[in-house]
Amino acid sequence: MSGIRRDLQTILESKVGRGKVLLLIGPRQVGKTTLLKSMMEKLPPAKTQFWNCDESEVRKFLSEPNSAKLRSLVGNADFIVIDEAQRVQDIGLTLKLLHDTFPQVQLAVTGSSSLDLSNSMNEPLTGRKFEYNLFGFSTQELVQHTSLLEESRQLHNRLLFGFYPDVVNNPGDEKEILANIVNSYLYKDVFEFQDIRRPAVIEKLVQALALQVGSEVSFNELGRLLGIDVQTVQRYVDLLEKAYVIFHLRSYSRNVRNELKKSVKIYFYDNGVRNGVLSNFSPWELRSDTGSLWENFLISQRIKNNLYHNRSRKYYFWRTTQRQEIDFIEEAENQLFAYEFKYSGKKGGVKCPLTFSNNYPDVPFSVVTQDNYMEFVTDW
Repeated sequence: MSGIRRDLQTILESKVGRGKVLLLIGPRQVGKTTLLKSMMEKLPPAKTQFWNCDESEVRKFLSEPNSAKLRSLVGNADFIVIDEAQRVQDIGLTLKLLHDTFPQVQLAVTGSSSLDLSNSMNEPLTGRKFEYNLFGFSTQELVQHTSLLEESRQLHNRLLFGFYPDVVNNPGDEKEILANIVNSYLYKDVFEFQDIRRPAVIEKLVQALALQVGSEVSFNELGRLLGIDVQTVQRYVDLLEKAYVIFHLRSYSRNVRNELKKSVKIYFYDNGVRNGVLSNFSPWELRSDTGSLWENFLISQRIKNNLYHNRSRKYYFWRTTQRQEIDFIEEAENQLFAYEFKYSGKKGGVKCPLTFSNNYPDVPFSVVTQDNYMEFVTDW
């Protein structure tokens, strides 16, 4: 399945020549370099350059920039890709100098994490960048490459092995590839950019979070489980979010009595990574966590599809102290949409909780099952 076009490419191409740096951030191994190289291939080779910041010579040039040195580097290029930019110290200042000195040159920059990259770029590049996130494939992208029917047939594989490009493109080798991603790349940015004194605790924390997907997370309980204080738990969770391993949803509340107001749920950006962390790739029909995997799949795919089409949304869950709950709430332009997720069963058998419908009568309520999930995770 090589050659799968990324939906984000259309947006990036529409921004070329607009006088701003294109900044593409996301986890390692999700295809950021491949995406920008595919854009380069549409241009005359003499007019493009690719600078790989994993190379020490490139890092040296970009770490000690001056106009004359940069001019010799840029040459006649009018489209330059700077790959793995987080490897260069103070890269934001270098990009600002490049942008201001060579306004005719389109810079396209990748970074594997927001841990250091965004912090070192935000101030120097204020008003000078378009920033986008890239993750693994979306269901929408795979449907466009094959068909709705073919991707529907792959549902159990996606629920178990996820959407990393290398995983999707190498059926039969999913477990080995995911083990390599988890062991070699997953925590690399966390350990590289932060002073982590007990790396094993991070790994145990991720395993604990993987077991609680779809459930409310207590940082106090996690701290007791791992033998660390609550502030350290919160710091590590924040680092894992910035490294694009996990993301959180907060509980939605407008101060209706009994609504939970400060609860948090944690999800993984990729089902395969979640299962890889637990080393659990048991067949779908033998699993006890199908509900959690279904919920993680739907929410992560919905978020990816919205991101790849540049749609701004806010996301929540809803629950009361009496355990009435709604799995997912999406806010778009001040309009709420409520969703309940059920892998099996009929849509008509699930009713909206009365407390919610009484207090939010104008919010549409939908049930997402395996029969209609494509409408939820794609634009079809």
